[in-house]
Amino acid sequence: MKRNMKNGIALAMLILGMGAQAFAQNVIMLIPDGMSVAGTTLARFYKGASLALDEIACGLVSTWSSDGTIADSAPAGSAFATGWASQTGNVASIGKLYLLPGVAVPEADESRPVATILEAARLSGRSTGIISTSEFMHATPADFSAHDPSRSNYDNLTEQIVYNGLNVILGGGTPYLNAEVRKDKEDMKAILASRGYGYVDNTSDLRAFRGDRLVGTFGKTKTATAMSYDIDRDSGNEPSLARMTAKAIEILSTNEKGFFLMVEGSKIDWAAHANDPIALVTDIIAFDDAVKVALDFAKQDGNTVIVAVTDHGNSGISIGDRSISSGYDKTPWTTFINPLKRASLTGEGLEAVLASGMSAREAVAKYLGITDLTDSEVEAIGKARAGSLNSVVGPMVASRAKIGFTTGGHTGEDVVLYGYDPFGKRLSGLVRNTDIATYMAATMNVDLEATTSRLFQDAASMFSKMGASVSVDKTDPENLALIATKGDKTLRIPRNKSVVYLNGEAVDSDGVAVFNGATWFVAENVINLIK
Repeated sequence: MKRNMKNGIALAMLILGMGAQAFAQNVIMLIPDGMSVAGTTLARFYKGASLALDEIACGLVSTWSSDGTIADSAPAGSAFATGWASQTGNVASIGKLYLLPGVAVPEADESRPVATILEAARLSGRSTGIISTSEFMHATPADFSAHDPSRSNYDNLTEQIVYNGLNVILGGGTPYLNAEVRKDKEDMKAILASRGYGYVDNTSDLRAFRGDRLVGTFGKTKTATAMSYDIDRDSGNEPSLARMTAKAIEILSTNEKGFFLMVEGSKIDWAAHANDPIALVTDIIAFDDAVKVALDFAKQDGNTVIVAVTDHGNSGISIGDRSISSGYDKTPWTTFINPLKRASLTGEGLEAVLASGMSAREAVAKYLGITDLTDSEVEAIGKARAGSLNSVVGPMVASRAKIGFTTGGHTGEDVVLYGYDPFGKRLSGLVRNTDIATYMAATMNVDLEATTSRLFQDAASMFSKMGASVSVDKTDPENLALIATKGDKTLRIPRNKSVVYLNGEAVDSDGVAVFNGATWFVAENVINLIK
């Protein structure tokens, strides 16, 4: 697999520049998904004070993917996690669409998983964790902890994350652990328990947990797939992003070899898609609270690097819309902020209120502070599909606050890079999204290329070279297994798991087995079992 020479040179220069004693034990990466710079500015005005992010702003990051000027979250997060540009939908995998100039192109026949910074950290002896406010197998957290050509393959992604040796997994996603919603009918909660994880689903149990392996899934209800927006959150059922970050650091920092933690403010992106400025600014502030937790730890610890950057922009948000194209310079800041301050729920939170029977006019007046709804707005609220009210009432708030949006989708601008590095080696200037992985690998003294080689060997090719016969057990199409046989040795390799069976005896693999629909990839230590 040909590697981007620019990244390889940058990695070598960073390592040489750091010196033998200057590698970081810990790296915390925080991703405010979909956070455009105008959203950050608006959040600062709304808060009325500086953000924790402000003091560590240091550069810009380009966000395009291999096949698009405007990136999907899956390849955007994969770039941070792996150092490879890839195409829409790919989770920690490289694809075949390389359409932009200057993007490193793999060999023509390659479509394969590539190792993540989290996996490299784990193999170095560090503890690892992921946190999100989306379901934990959503694109960005999965980018660091699983591999699949499609971000939609939740069954595969969930199982790989469960088996990939993480110490902490916190976020939404409760339903996806249940056997009845999975095609393979495997009970992920039972598997987690068998692998030594504690499980929590509320704030008090999260606070009380003591141990070194934790999974926590939270939501407004047991059927909620993601966590609530921060302003809608029931603090008893759903911990804040800052609280989850503090607990993860508490657990991970007990490892003397260090840790890697990825924290995502997932629903900043969802709020931007909905053009909902209330959800947007309050989730940005909740994310910034998590940044403060991480930054306070890093400053006290002295051996922790922090990288914070969004994977892409979203919505084309602007402070000022077309209604003030004339007179914008005479518009006081209260015009933009006061309508937001009057709100105590997002459209998502309002949906539950309306379901209880309160009229639209009454609910919107009480919880959004809007007392002048038009008849057409009331009608639009009444016609809103379940789960879509944010996209209906968000723009109503935005228009009254003179907040503009150009799209309900992602945007392709460069985004702000934030960094804290006690060794004085943080990135600056304009860098590519793939450079983030290169930098984190260098600062932890791990090798992503070597990790890919260690974790993802082409199984059929390697076993055939060793004289083994290879077949696929399709008895249960939802639980495929690769079978390799040589002499008196039979090796069974279940898909998505990090456990294989040599003549019926369980053996741990260094990583999960990945089948991408065409090729099986397994860890080098599994290949060596058949010699």
